[in-house]
Amino acid sequence: MSPLQVKDGKMVINVTVVPKSSRDAIVGILGDSVKVAVTAPPVDGKANAYVCKFLAGEFKTAKSNVSIIKGETSKHKTIEIREYRNIPPILREFVTDSE
Repeated sequence: MSPLQVKDGKMVINVTVVPKSSRDAIVGILGDSVKVAVTAPPVDGKANAYVCKFLAGEFKTAKSNVSIIKGETSKHKTIEIREYRNIPPILREFVTDSE
C-alpha cells in the first residue's frame, strides 16, 4: 500500500511522527507511512501543530491547508494537504500523473 493518495487535488498521507528529534525532516518511508522527525515535544499538542507547520513548508502551502484527520493522540497520523505547490523529492515516486 502506498503511504499517500492523491484525489480531487488533495493529498492524504499516512505519517509516523518522531517528536523531540534533533532536526526537522521527512526521514523516509516506513512500511506504508512517511516517517517525519520534528524537534517539537509531544506535549499539549505542540508536536501536532509543528508537524502541520513543517509539512505546510515542505509542500509550499498555507498551514490552514494541512490538517490531521486521524490520530491526534498517536504517533501514527493521517494528514490531509490541500492546495500544495510542491511535492518533496522523497515522495514524488508515490504520486502518479493522474492527479
